Amino acid sequence: MGKLLQVLIVEDSEDDTKLVLEELKQRGYNPVHRRVETPEEMKAALRQNEWDVVLSDYMMPRFSVPEAMDLIRKAGLDIPFIIVSGNIGEEIAVAAMKAGAHDYLMKDNLSRLSPAIQREMQDATRRREHRRADEELRNSRQQLRDLAARLNSIREKERAWISREIHDELGQLFTSIKYELSLLRKRISKQEDRPEAKTDIEERLKSMSEMVDVAIKTVQKVATELRPGILDDLGLMATIEWQTSDFQQRTGITCRLHSDLQAIRLDRERATAVFRIFQEVLTNIARHAGATRVEIRIKEKAGHLYLDVKDSGRGITDEEIADPKSLGILGMRERVLLLSGEMRIIGAHKKGTHVHLKIPLETSPESSLPKTEA
Repeated sequence: MGKLLQVLIVEDSEDDTKLVLEELKQRGYNPVHRRVETPEEMKAALRQNEWDVVLSDYMMPRFSVPEAMDLIRKAGLDIPFIIVSGNIGEEIAVAAMKAGAHDYLMKDNLSRLSPAIQREMQDATRRREHRRADEELRNSRQQLRDLAARLNSIREKERAWISREIHDELGQLFTSIKYELSLLRKRISKQEDRPEAKTDIEERLKSMSEMVDVAIKTVQKVATELRPGILDDLGLMATIEWQTSDFQQRTGITCRLHSDLQAIRLDRERATAVFRIFQEVLTNIARHAGATRVEIRIKEKAGHLYLDVKDSGRGITDEEIADPKSLGILGMRERVLLLSGEMRIIGAHKKGTHVHLKIPLETSPESSLPKTEA
C-alpha cells in the first residue's frame, strides 16, 4: 500500500485520468481521486473533501484552468495546482503560472508528475506553517493590546477614584484644619496678657495656615493630574483648552490653540484616550524638545478627529522615534491602535517636531477599547 494521496482531477477524459492515476501508483502513491469537469462539480468537491493536490487539464469544453483556480481562491484554499495538458504552448503556460498555477507538464511526459507533486505539497505545508505562525503572532499582539487596553481602563478607574478621594477627603480635612486655625487665631488675639507669647503663637499659626494653603493647592494639583474633573464635566475640547493653558503657565512655552470646535463628539473612553495622548505629547515637548512655541490645531472632517501638535524645538530624530525604549511613544502608538486611528511623528533638525493624529469619531468594529469605569 503506497502513500495516501487525495487528488482532485479536473479532466474531461476518463482515459487520461487513468493514465495519471497509473503513473501515481507506479511512483508509490495510493491515489484517492475524484474527477470533475464542470464548475459545479468542482465546487461540490472542494466543499466535501480536503485535497492534497489539484491536477487539471488546460483545454476542456465546459471548464478552464483560470475558472478552476478562481474557485480555489474564492474558497480560501491553498492547494497545489498543477496543469497536466496534452497541448499547451509555453506562453499560455507561463501566463497560467503567473495567475497562480504551481507547475505544468505534458501528458506525454508524466515522469515529472510525482516530483512536482512532492515539491509543491512540501511548499504548501511550509506556507501553511508560515500562515499559522503569522496568525499566532497576530493573536499574541492582539492579546497584548487587549491587555494594555484593560490595564489603561483599570488605571483610569483607579485614577478617578484616587482623585475623588484626595479631593473630597483630604481637601475637606485641610479646609477644616484651616478653619480651626483661623478660630484659634481670633481667640488668641483677644488675650491681653503676655503680648510676647501671643505674637509668637500668632506667627506660628500664620505659618501653619500658609502651609495648609500650600497643602490644599497640592491636593488640588494632584487630584487634577490624576483625573481632571473638567474632562468628565465639560468634555474633551474644554479639557484640551485647560491643559494647553496650564502647560503654558507651568513651562513658559508659548502655546497657540487653533480650532473652531465647541465640543468633540467622542464617548468618554475614547475622549480619555485622546486626552492622555495629548498629555504625553506635551510632556515630551517639555522634557526633550527645548521648544519656545507650540501650535495646536484640532478639526473634524469626514467622520474623523484631526489633532496636530507642532513645536519649535530641536526636532525628534528617526532613531528616537523607532527606539523601543521610548515608552511614551510606544504608549501613544498603542492607544492610537486601540482607537483604530493613525499617528505620524515627523522631526526636522532644529525645526521642531510635528505629531499628527487621525482618530475616528465613531467606534469602529475593530476597536477593542474597553469602557472605563469611574
